[in-house]
Amino acid sequence: MGGEGTPQGLIVSDLPMRGDSAERSRQQVDAIRLELEQNDWKAGSTTVAFQACDDSIEKTSLWDPATCRTNAHAFADDPKVLGVIGTYNSGCAAEEIPILNKADLVMISPGNTAVCLTEPSPLCESGQPDSLYPTGKRTYARVVPNDAFQGAALAEFAKSEGSKQPFVLYAQDDPTSLGQAANFRAAAEDIGLRLAGYASWDPDAKSYASLFKKVAASPADAVILAGLIEENGAQIIQDKAKAVGSNAKVPLIAFDGFAQQATIDDTGADSKGMFASLPGRAPEKLTGDGATLVSDLEGEIGDQPVEQFAPPAGEAAAVLTDAIAAAGPHRPGIVKAVFATKGGGIIGAYRLEPSGDPDVGPITVLKAGSSFTPFREIRPDPQVVTAARADASPSTH
Repeated sequence: MGGEGTPQGLIVSDLPMRGDSAERSRQQVDAIRLELEQNDWKAGSTTVAFQACDDSIEKTSLWDPATCRTNAHAFADDPKVLGVIGTYNSGCAAEEIPILNKADLVMISPGNTAVCLTEPSPLCESGQPDSLYPTGKRTYARVVPNDAFQGAALAEFAKSEGSKQPFVLYAQDDPTSLGQAANFRAAAEDIGLRLAGYASWDPDAKSYASLFKKVAASPADAVILAGLIEENGAQIIQDKAKAVGSNAKVPLIAFDGFAQQATIDDTGADSKGMFASLPGRAPEKLTGDGATLVSDLEGEIGDQPVEQFAPPAGEAAAVLTDAIAAAGPHRPGIVKAVFATKGGGIIGAYRLEPSGDPDVGPITVLKAGSSFTPFREIRPDPQVVTAARADASPSTH
């Protein structure tokens, strides 16, 4: 999609276009397209086209490891592909990064948050992050802060809201969700909170009544959710409300996988007053080019609220086109230019670290009503961020 004539290069996105994240992904695609249209489908002297790809499958409506690998091989094998914008899910990124790395093809993510994609931690599996980069060279970057920042910010937020004993829940058999839960736990313990409990939920379960009986019987004064709305998150929220009470009574605080309109649409009144984090700034708080992009998106999507990860997708497109403009249609040069580019025209000023992470990590806490709206922006204490990354004893139950 996008562009006319015969382009010199192709930019692709790879996002889950089905399920609860479909609207989020569609808006990310729209943001990428709007950024390319603004530049008249050129990156410097290089004419580019854009193709939106899907890493989810019909059976589950979720991202699929085999599909992620197949897509990555297709991108790597097509010499016209100059860069990949994606993925949204960190697990999919872990499948794609090594394949793209061998092809010297850059990927810039507007949504991945797992620490181990870029930074070492005792939580990392299979030698990550080094094992993701078989050439020894970094070819992956993201424009949003990682889960160490989110874990630290949510722990600080929970404490500021009066919580002393939060109960942490994470999606079973999902390394990203487990990582988020462990990041929160380490940060919470570092600032003096004492967990009331730490447990997983089975995304295939029909009910979580027994799980929330344990929560209700504990001294929990807040419930922390690490996972995705697609992982039966609506049932979790509804069963929490039945067993533990409203979010005004026992606050529900979730990681970014819940920070989308689908959460509210799927749960109704049970989500009212819950909090969810966003890595970076909320669309409503952006200025300059960011505010322009949000306005343009609003003109296209009508009554739908602008999804939280749409502006970062536009930022990823801007970073990639700037890099292509600097290097021309040459993959190795584009990789080098991405890491040298100072971004921030859309989402606020930052620079990319050699790891591929942005050097600043503001986290926005959103509150649910008829939509999610900004409640507080937090810049977590760097020492708490370090503590969040260093949890060496992740629970597996």
